[in-house]
Amino acid sequence: MSFLLGLTGGIGMGKSTAAGMFRDLGHPVWDADAAVHRLYAPGGAAVAPVGAAFPGAVTDGAVDRDALKAALAADADGFKRLEAIVHPLVSADRAEFIARHQDAAIVVLDIPLLFEGGLQSGLDGVAVVSVPADLQRARVMARPGMTKETFAMILSRQMPDAEKRALADWVIPSATLEGAHAAIVDICAQIVSGSSHA
Repeated sequence: MSFLLGLTGGIGMGKSTAAGMFRDLGHPVWDADAAVHRLYAPGGAAVAPVGAAFPGAVTDGAVDRDALKAALAADADGFKRLEAIVHPLVSADRAEFIARHQDAAIVVLDIPLLFEGGLQSGLDGVAVVSVPADLQRARVMARPGMTKETFAMILSRQMPDAEKRALADWVIPSATLEGAHAAIVDICAQIVSGSSHA
């Protein structure tokens, strides 16, 4: 059985970079955002139910994210309805990935809103990617099209970094690539040595 390691962190913390490092070390990584993209793409399992729940949100056989965003902005219960459609499909995608990689020592599950969604209960451990708030802000504000208002809105939907760090089994400091890589190598070594005693 694989060790199921949740990987999370707020916007601008370097989570995608950390996920890539785990992948480079040979550990399979399931990406929640990529799973949603697959579900929304032509032929994806979410296209028909999202189109039925939000008329006009499907264009050319795929979910149109801008149209969906506009529909959600005008619908107080929209997010709940969308989550009721998408969450079970994402869970099924995740379960299939885990089953496919059951011989791997570590399976990394890259989930942005891991704690917010209460998903830690099914995992063997959680690593949080973290940087100081000023560096986080600088990274996010450097993104094309990012505004202070959008950044504030995203932060409001995410658990504060300090709370995530307190709940995590490991913290990956990602202010530098070297620091992040060293922490990830150490985490993998701890997990593998720990599981070999099991």
